[in-house]
Amino acid sequence: MRSSQLFTKTTKNVPADETARNAQLLIQAGYVYKVMAGVYAFTPLGLRVVENIKQIVREEMDAISGQELIMSSLQKRSTWEATGRWDDDVVDIWFKSKLKDGTDVGFGWSHEEAIIEMLKQYLSSYKDLPINVYQFQTKLRNETRAKSGIMRGREFVMKDMYSCNLDAEQHEKFYQATIDAYMRIYDRLGIGEDTYVTFASGGAFTKFSHEFQTVCDAGEDSIYLGKDKNGRTIAVNEEVGDDETLADLGVKREDLKKVKSAEVGNIFNFGTQKSEDTDFTFTNEQGEKQFVHLGSYGIGITRVMGVIVEKLADDKGLVWPEAVAPVKVYLARLGDTPDVTDLADNIYDELTSKKVAVLYDDRDVRAGEKFADADLLGIPYRVVISSKTIETGSFEVKARASGETQLISRQELMRQLGA
Repeated sequence: MRSSQLFTKTTKNVPADETARNAQLLIQAGYVYKVMAGVYAFTPLGLRVVENIKQIVREEMDAISGQELIMSSLQKRSTWEATGRWDDDVVDIWFKSKLKDGTDVGFGWSHEEAIIEMLKQYLSSYKDLPINVYQFQTKLRNETRAKSGIMRGREFVMKDMYSCNLDAEQHEKFYQATIDAYMRIYDRLGIGEDTYVTFASGGAFTKFSHEFQTVCDAGEDSIYLGKDKNGRTIAVNEEVGDDETLADLGVKREDLKKVKSAEVGNIFNFGTQKSEDTDFTFTNEQGEKQFVHLGSYGIGITRVMGVIVEKLADDKGLVWPEAVAPVKVYLARLGDTPDVTDLADNIYDELTSKKVAVLYDDRDVRAGEKFADADLLGIPYRVVISSKTIETGSFEVKARASGETQLISRQELMRQLGA
């Protein structure tokens, strides 16, 4: 990928109508385009980040027997009436419309009922269970006030998974496996050290749920952190009352430290509640009808992208972890003399042939502008090729996260960059 061929451009101007740091930086760096409040388009660079996050999530969901599919965004009214969640008094964030024949439709804000309706056509025997399905899809939610940039929007990409199990024991085993998978995801995304599983309200889903909260000054939530009587770190969601958890933890809330946090995932244990509402049953070994045990598991993909920005960015711009960065290397060519151009082209071709993703800054602009863009874009490694580096027979490599700069040989360059 060459900078001269990108249609997006970086800008020093901070968007006047954007107060969220994540959106400011992503717009300045050309990763997203703001359509309206709470609605953002993702450019080629932004899409690469989204797809890298999705791939990490996909790998961990597949590892716990998830099967990927995709549901429709258009939803029938009847699908949601059985559980009462078509009612605006129960779920007040629906976008709704009518087909030309007058049929009521909604635009998917979640997919529990829709998944159940589909799976009922395929699952009828104990031999068909367990089944766990997930999707990546754009959700639409009529938020009264979109805020926090891409961390809370009206349109966003989400991974939602749904589990179907024979009984409470089988369900609990999968539920715990999902918690472990989620923590592996956050570790791989570079935010695991500050991410905690918390007990929380279930909102429009269930009475209670588990939320994954990342300590973040820009977050909309708060959690209480501390140590239990065994010295283990505990995290309690602010909205949960003392009578609901701390008796269990042996710690009073006033002994815990309150910190700002951002929700990066949530999971819900429905038990057989939704199955009973929708008559979702299977036949057991004795030929008896039983209700399926259900769970729902969400990660906001674009929301997590925003949290990564808020957590890791510095005063120069974005700082992407290697696992999610749009490319691994920012190759800055300084000057356009034949020797510099030929070497830069050659290094770009070699890295690309070895499957190392590179953004090659081949523009005819000042070195300072290229360096500023490299920092703003947050690419993990900046490699400089110039007449000066050619004279020394070395390559200047700077790590974005640490700021450490090295002069290394071509062989060492290829070794360090994983080629």
